Amino acid sequence: QVELAESGGGSVQAGGSLRLSCTASRSTGRMAWFRQAPSKEREVVASINASIRTGRTYYADSVKGRFTISQDSDKNMAYLQMNSLKPEDTAIYYCAARRFGVSYEERYWREQWTYHYWGQGTQVTVSA
Repeated sequence: QVELAESGGGSVQAGGSLRLSCTASRSTGRMAWFRQAPSKEREVVASINASIRTGRTYYADSVKGRFTISQDSDKNMAYLQMNSLKPEDTAIYYCAARRFGVSYEERYWREQWTYHYWGQGTQVTVSA
């Protein structure tokens, strides 16, 4: 079992920035950030292949150009740099990871069922 721990959430004004961190207790495969806003379903934000140094990244359309996902495979960590934050980015942000060595077709990068481990989440609140 792999444990994931998120940090870095908080409250900012619109236009501000936050950086989320996710620490995994062991090596994992692809890692991703998801978010869930009040009364909404959980949705993918970004994903990166954490098992190699230059992992391919994917982003939801709503965050392209504003958020950047990165990883440090030596430290088993993933990051989400969030710039130009908007009130609609307010949500609980979850880190997720696949079991090391398990892979799926690239088209499944946003599918929650392909991620085996989940963190407890960190709150991000953006005020207008």
